[in-house]
Amino acid sequence: MAGWLRAVLAALLLLEVAAALSFLHHRYEEMVQALFGVQSQCPYVTRIYSIGRSVEGRHLYVLEFSDYPGIHEPLEPEFKYVGNMHGNEVLGRELLLQLSEFLCEEYRHGNERITHLIHNTRIHIMPSMNPDGYEVAAKQGPDSNRYLTGRNNANGVDLNRNFPDLNTFMYYSREISGPNHHIPLPDNWKSQVEPETMAVIQWISSYNFVLSANLHGGAVVANYPYDKSQDQRFRSHRRTVNTPTPDDKLFQKLAKTYSYAHGWMHRGWNCGDYFADGITNGASWYSLSKGMQDFNYLYTNCFEITLELSCNKFPPEEDLERQWMANREALVAFMEEVHQGIKGMVSDENNNGIAGAVISVQGISHDITSGDMGDYFRLLLPGTYTVTVSAEGYQPQTVTTTVGPAAPSLVHFRLKQDVVRKHPERKASGTRTNNKALQKKVVPRATRRGTQR
Repeated sequence: MAGWLRAVLAALLLLEVAAALSFLHHRYEEMVQALFGVQSQCPYVTRIYSIGRSVEGRHLYVLEFSDYPGIHEPLEPEFKYVGNMHGNEVLGRELLLQLSEFLCEEYRHGNERITHLIHNTRIHIMPSMNPDGYEVAAKQGPDSNRYLTGRNNANGVDLNRNFPDLNTFMYYSREISGPNHHIPLPDNWKSQVEPETMAVIQWISSYNFVLSANLHGGAVVANYPYDKSQDQRFRSHRRTVNTPTPDDKLFQKLAKTYSYAHGWMHRGWNCGDYFADGITNGASWYSLSKGMQDFNYLYTNCFEITLELSCNKFPPEEDLERQWMANREALVAFMEEVHQGIKGMVSDENNNGIAGAVISVQGISHDITSGDMGDYFRLLLPGTYTVTVSAEGYQPQTVTTTVGPAAPSLVHFRLKQDVVRKHPERKASGTRTNNKALQKKVVPRATRRGTQR
């Protein structure tokens, strides 16, 4: 009897796994059902929330994985995946649904690697940033889908050319030794963005994301910032120039993590293009203005890359399983990259967390800030670094620390209150005043639309 019961249970388990891994294209209602299906299977480690609505009123749903869903735990980094930003680039949407089901199933089955990841990371998965565009593309289907059909949102706007242009401000600011992080938005930014873009900006302003990737199609390559070239003479995709960030080596490592874990991205030759190691600097490929990955880096603490995952923007269903097997390990390995560098608490002498403290790494001219609870996360390659933390009203503190190749180094800062009275005319850091002046002086220029990202 016991043997018969075990056989039945095993058969039911196989049926359950087979049902979970159905490789189909999901329209909006089916996508929502799939997300809530995962949530019902793993209720204690998942949460579904909406960051807003599309032009046509569809929710922009996010599925969260965490051992404490809905709660930011100090020293636990926030990670996000965003798919289907271009409505007709659908593989990312399906891969993120598969990933959601995979994480849930593996967690339920006690997979140590996935359990450790969920218990130590707050993971946010948005399968579709452009559900309206997807519906337009899906009506034609993969066999007759035109190259640009459904790419834009319902207002005809390319969402990856719709974020405030902070690159222009950053390039000018760099010339006058201005701020290198958290560049403020122009006063009129809300009137210039679409509802989907607005929702994402408010989303990434509300969570202290550390690492992210947005999933696209039309090529096979891991693309990293900057997307926009400083020299605006290079507007044609035939004229390109490498435009690295201060964290260029780190970004290359992040991109290679995905590329080499992918089934064939690292080989370089894909879709008629060649990218060494399967990675590219965005502007080295072609200059793109008002893109999402540059915006993440310049406005928040988040390091984001863009993953181009298929030559065919709308691959047929029979190709989805092969694509999932090629991307599964890469999707998990890239999430694990959020656990590198240094992290810690910034607090005062009474152990109260200090929000908005600036964490500076000597030799890397890009700072990050502490979160609302005073915790911070600074992605770094292995090596020895001199790190300074400063906050208004406190004496700065500098330490030297070594980062290893595995888990992040834990480095806490306890700042003493600055008892020296500041001169009223002296600004705390000069960033607010300089940024406002900078915004008035610099007028963003229009740039051409790219062909992929």
